[in-house]
Amino acid sequence: MTFEDIETRIPVLGDTKIASPVKGQQTGETPAFFVTDNDRILVDATPTGLEILCAENRPFPSFELAGPRKKIYFDPSKLRCALVTCGGLCPGLNDIIRSVVLELHYGYGVRRIYGIKYGLQGFIPSYGHDVIDLDPAAVVNIQDMGGSILGSSRGPQSIEEIVDTLDRMNIGILFMVGGDGTLMAANKIANAIKDHNLRISVVGIPKTIDNDIHMVSRSFGFDTAVDIATQAIKGAHNEAESYPNGIGLIKLMGRHSGFIAATATLAQQDVNFVLIPEIPVELEGPDGLLTKVETRLAERGHAVIVVAEGALQELFANEDKGTDASGNVRLHDVGLFLRDRIKDYFRAQATEINLKYIDPSYMIRSVPANANDSVFCGFLGRDAVHAGMAGKTQLLVAHWNNHFVHVPMALSAGKRKQVNPSGKLWTTVLGATGQGSLCNRTT
Repeated sequence: MTFEDIETRIPVLGDTKIASPVKGQQTGETPAFFVTDNDRILVDATPTGLEILCAENRPFPSFELAGPRKKIYFDPSKLRCALVTCGGLCPGLNDIIRSVVLELHYGYGVRRIYGIKYGLQGFIPSYGHDVIDLDPAAVVNIQDMGGSILGSSRGPQSIEEIVDTLDRMNIGILFMVGGDGTLMAANKIANAIKDHNLRISVVGIPKTIDNDIHMVSRSFGFDTAVDIATQAIKGAHNEAESYPNGIGLIKLMGRHSGFIAATATLAQQDVNFVLIPEIPVELEGPDGLLTKVETRLAERGHAVIVVAEGALQELFANEDKGTDASGNVRLHDVGLFLRDRIKDYFRAQATEINLKYIDPSYMIRSVPANANDSVFCGFLGRDAVHAGMAGKTQLLVAHWNNHFVHVPMALSAGKRKQVNPSGKLWTTVLGATGQGSLCNRTT
């Protein structure tokens, strides 16, 4: 699919006839705060992309700019909203919750806001999970806490039961915070709502610590993850330098995409080898990882290796490890595998090494957001509210080309963003580490 082929229109529940209660900043007599659906952000803003589109005389594909509209669809005095967090934990979840609640309450005067406990399970009556009333008092200071005050869960639930619950609760806007699986579920929920002729807006807020959601340039929690990952790299480097033939090995998140591993490496340039899912790696042979680590130890006396959790999985292709609750194929623990393989390699050569293995994954997932992510979450949450109040549905609020925009769920759900092996991020990593190719040359 090319940029010019994509569909960027956002469905709406109906005409917007109610004046927005949001108080915008004024410049003289001209409102400078509200945006319209005609305010657009180009999908492909690169010079090459513009030249191609101009040459072919095609319309510029563009996203709606996120932000408050002058006219809204829902009457705030009668509106009920629900908010749910799904999937794995991620820094910033509580910041999102707080931002949504405060904008609904203070910006629009909505007083009925419900927090759904434990992800999609909270919609299913048989689980018996409570619903939380959310107001400013309930979310005060939660940005200083890790995790999610609503809890979370993994795995699919009955779409029909979810829609029935939304209907019984008279929900007008459902805010769903989650990753790819959640966005696919949100898309199905929105379709089922349409099939039942219900007027319920479904707004997605993309959440993935791996930063791998399609058509989303940055996801919340990623900045914090890189922050904490650099601390792990510092520790591994200090350990490696302090012992003869010291090796620091760090496993970071990145099931299918190596953005955290690559970015943390550039943030803390003490790393000598980076292994990510997108780039093939061989362990044996003259250009393989083990030989290059051996050369590095001989020349410098220490080495630091970062491996993303999804790297080297091709080595275990014949192993059936089953799937997790979300339907994802269970990964082989590449960190422990690599630790043992390195030890075996040098033991066979009667070379003493001092290897320290660090896996900070769950610590990273559960910490509070850093300052940058907290600000970012504030924008996402507020813009999600603006979209829902305007009656827009089946969209996610995303960051794209330095703006917050509305992206159709169908355009993003089920697709994945990955590190480009020829792009600037990875080529800069290669320059910073000097690792070169970790695959043996063929003649």
